[in-house]
Amino acid sequence: MEQANVDGQRRRVPWVVGVSGASGTPYAAAVLRGLLDAGESVDLVVSRASRLTLLDETGIAFRDAHWRDDLAAWLARGADGKPLGTAPDLRDVRHWPAGDLAAGPSSGSYPVKGMLIVPASTASVAGVALGLSKDLLQRAASVTLKERRPLVVAVRETPLNGQTLKHLVALDEAGAVVLPASPAFYAGATHIQDLVDFVAGRVLDAAGVAHRLYRRWAGELGGGSRRAGDGGDGATGRR
Repeated sequence: MEQANVDGQRRRVPWVVGVSGASGTPYAAAVLRGLLDAGESVDLVVSRASRLTLLDETGIAFRDAHWRDDLAAWLARGADGKPLGTAPDLRDVRHWPAGDLAAGPSSGSYPVKGMLIVPASTASVAGVALGLSKDLLQRAASVTLKERRPLVVAVRETPLNGQTLKHLVALDEAGAVVLPASPAFYAGATHIQDLVDFVAGRVLDAAGVAHRLYRRWAGELGGGSRRAGDGGDGATGRR
């Protein structure tokens, strides 16, 4: 997404998406697809630990030198590993290596709309809550908080110990949205991708990004018995 600067020229103002090492790479893929479908620009930070998780969950090796090809392969698959159809347009995605602490998102003067950490591991939660900035993901999140920009933290862990709960409270008090990756069933899920899309849709809701990833509650009991997208309130169900 672009905005006009003081000279009347268009400038790129992306969402930063941080992918940490927690299980749940399909959530990250669904959020990325949702942002791109909405015409948003994306700056992507994939942590070192998340690359191991991605390889384990999908068989895809995410490589800095070939990130665009690897990202295309990742986003082309659903949560069950099967092809989803047309791959999203990646022309407005920029990738920053996790170890690059001089990257654009490491500075508050770099224009972004906010940041989404999907999924968020307890280690990344602790690092952001404590301001450690041990990698670009944590640094970008700390910058997001200090600049009072939206930060959504989709924590994916269970059970949660007391220390992590304290870190999540600290993030909430700092202005972040703490959004557990908790799928709901009232939207009429019939497939694993529907459950993934529900969580991704809630992340985008928290960021204020329009989407049609799930059937919204309309105050009618029994609506979940209908497959999402079959005469509902603007949901698409499975793509």
